[in-house]
Amino acid sequence: MTISTLIILVIVIFVAFIFTLTNGLHDASSVVATFISCGAANPIQAIILAAICGFFGALTSGNAVANTISGIVTIPTETALLKVLLAAMIGAVVWNLVTWKFGFPSSSTHALVGGLVGAVWVARGTNYILWGWSELLGPGHQLLGVTKIVAALILSPVLGFIAAFLIQSLSNLILRNAKISINKWIKKIQWILAGLLAYSHSANDSQKTVGIIWLALASASYSNGQVGLIWIKGLAGAVMFVGTLLGGWPIMKTIGRGIYAIRPIHSLNSQLSSGGCLVLATALGAPVSTTHVVVGTVMGVGGADEFRMVNWKIGKEIIIAWCITIPASALVAALVFYLLRIVE
Repeated sequence: MTISTLIILVIVIFVAFIFTLTNGLHDASSVVATFISCGAANPIQAIILAAICGFFGALTSGNAVANTISGIVTIPTETALLKVLLAAMIGAVVWNLVTWKFGFPSSSTHALVGGLVGAVWVARGTNYILWGWSELLGPGHQLLGVTKIVAALILSPVLGFIAAFLIQSLSNLILRNAKISINKWIKKIQWILAGLLAYSHSANDSQKTVGIIWLALASASYSNGQVGLIWIKGLAGAVMFVGTLLGGWPIMKTIGRGIYAIRPIHSLNSQLSSGGCLVLATALGAPVSTTHVVVGTVMGVGGADEFRMVNWKIGKEIIIAWCITIPASALVAALVFYLLRIVE
């Protein structure tokens, strides 16, 4: 490995961890938004719980999501791939920071996929991106590549909405004669569910960073087997821990207060629905947006309870985010790659 290759490798890994930090700011904040807004915990307690559980989620996560993310790039694992990965990560980080600043419920996963697509496109062309269309329409009907990721990103909030709507409707029926004192127990149960949700979020999201770093190491002809995976996961978990501790307050405010007036039972059902969606997605190797899943579940519980009181404008913002995040981060990544090529 030459000195120049080593320098680029270090920069790629550093930027990948910056992306993880912004992911902690962006998506992890949505994990505790309802937990805080319903009064089950104060912000400090909730953030610390999410950070600790998220760290262990990253450390013990599998590799299915990481394989999906790294699999959309079909450029051979050679030194030239490092600059592509660097441009992709910068594109994702820039978009994450912009949307976090304005409290826009965007997706870190959308941003990362857009960054990869934009960088690979200008570096080698569309043939080096695993789109997945031919595999889906072929004899095996396999869901792979960009198609799999986009399908998961679109369907997961819808699934979260449906699950939350049904659970909230059932809760309204079962608890119709319950005393208000039951809220005390509902709040206590949420501590367990919030921890599990943070764990599930990190197990899914941290793998995105792991996939990129593992691809970068392979491009630099460096691999250290399972030992390498463990330290990558550990560092990703530690960085996400810090990002969560810093807190994504604008996004917490949007989700916790801007969609629906959250009460303890709403938060409980939102957490149940979100956690179930994330566990399923991680098992299937599908990278999803925790922020969008949580927003979907909050809308679901609100829709089941008081349909007219839900701020459906947030749904419009998510649809807008679906439309612009991938192209925007792809454009930034493409511009970064051109700059890297100029200074080469």
